[in-house]
Amino acid sequence: MGFKILAAIAMAAVVVGGLVASQYSSELLLGFQGRLGGAARENKDKRKKAKNKKRPVRVYMDGCFDMMHYGHANALRQARALGDELVVGVVSDEEIQTNKGPTVMSMQERVAMVSAVKWVDEIIEAVPYAINEEFMNKLFTDYGIDYIIHGDDPCLLPDGSDAYAHAKKAGRYKQIKRTEGVSSTDIVGRMLLCVRDRGVTESPVHTSLQRQFSNGFNSLSHDSNKGSLSAGVGTRYSHFLPTSRRIVQFSNKKGPGPEARIVYIDGAFDLFHAGHVETLKAARQLGDFLLVGIHTDLTISGHRGANHPIMHLHERSLSVLACRYVDEVIIGAPWEVSKDMITTFNISVVVHGTCAEPNDVKNGENDPYAAAKELGIFKLLESPLNMTTSTIIQRILANHEAYKKRNEKKAESENKYYQSKTYVNGD
Repeated sequence: MGFKILAAIAMAAVVVGGLVASQYSSELLLGFQGRLGGAARENKDKRKKAKNKKRPVRVYMDGCFDMMHYGHANALRQARALGDELVVGVVSDEEIQTNKGPTVMSMQERVAMVSAVKWVDEIIEAVPYAINEEFMNKLFTDYGIDYIIHGDDPCLLPDGSDAYAHAKKAGRYKQIKRTEGVSSTDIVGRMLLCVRDRGVTESPVHTSLQRQFSNGFNSLSHDSNKGSLSAGVGTRYSHFLPTSRRIVQFSNKKGPGPEARIVYIDGAFDLFHAGHVETLKAARQLGDFLLVGIHTDLTISGHRGANHPIMHLHERSLSVLACRYVDEVIIGAPWEVSKDMITTFNISVVVHGTCAEPNDVKNGENDPYAAAKELGIFKLLESPLNMTTSTIIQRILANHEAYKKRNEKKAESENKYYQSKTYVNGD
C-alpha cells in the first residue's frame, strides 16, 4: 500500500513538473516569437520609409537662352514643376552658330542669366543643340536625369529632323506649354524700332532689319514719299496677355520678417540682362530682404524717350520676379523714393547702381533719392558688370546681316508653328 502511494506521488510530480516545464517552454517560445515579430515589423516599417523616401526626380531642359526673357523663365518654372530637381543645359556658342546663327549674349552672360532663375537647381554648360543618343544616355547615367523637357513649339535641326526624337523614342520626354506673346524675334524688332526713333542713322540695312524682325504680327510699312518707316502697332507693343495667376506663380508668396533689413532698389529693368542680375545679387547681400521697384512705362518713356521701355511693365515685373535674389517687387513704383514710402515698407537702405541708362531729369523734378540721402540710408552700389540695355541694342546693330539671316530661319519655323497650333493644357 505504501509502495503504491509513493508511486502515485512520483507520477503526479512528473506530470506536474511536465506541465510546468511545458508552460515555461511555451512562454519562452511566445516571448521569442514576439521579439521576432517586433523585429519584423520594425524592418517592414524601415522598408516602407525607405520606399516613401525615393530619390528626387531629376528633369532636364536645355536651350540657347540668348536674350533671356520671362517666357524662358516660365518654361523653366513649368519644367521644375514636373520633378524635384531641374538641371538646365546651356547650348554652346559654336552649336548655336551652326544651327541658328550668332549669339547676342556670351556663354558667360547666358549662364549667369539661367543661374539666376529661382527654379534652376543645376547647370550643364556647353551642351549640344541636338540631344543625340550618346548625350541622352550620358544625361541618364552621369546626371541621373529621369525626363527631358521641352515646349510644345517645334525644335528642328537644319536637316528638318526633331532635336528631341531620341528622348521621345526612349519614353523619357515630357512637354510643357509654350509662353505665348513673347519671343526673342519680336524683342529684337522692338529694339530696332527704339533705335530708329532715337535718331540712329537709318540705312537700307537697318530698315530691312526692322521689317525682318517684326515677326509678321503687323510689320513696318514703308513710306516711299518720305523714304522712312512707319511703325505698325504690332511691332511696338507686346502681345503678352498678363494675368494675376501668372504673377502669383512667379511670386515668392512671403514677406520680410519683423527684424529683417530691407534693401530697396528701383529702375526700369528693361531687357532684363546679366548686368541687372549681378547688381541685384550685390544689393541682396546688403540685407535680408530685397524689394525691387519697377517703374511704369509712362515714367520710363518720359525720361528716356517715346519708344522706351522695350518691354512693358508686366513683362519686366515677371523677369525680375523670376530672379532668385529678389524677394518682392513693387509693380509701378514711383519715380521718387519718398520718406512716406520708406516708412511704409520699413526700408533700411536704398541703393542705386553706378552703371545705368541715362535718365534725363525733367524740369522741376527733385532728386528721386533726396529723402533717402537726408535719412542717411542711401548707398551708391558699384555695378559688377558694365552692361545696359543700350549695350544689347548696339550688339544687334553691329552684326545686322547675320541677325537678319538668323531671323529669317526662325520666322519660317514660327509661321509653321502658328499655322498648325492647337490648344495645349498647362500653366
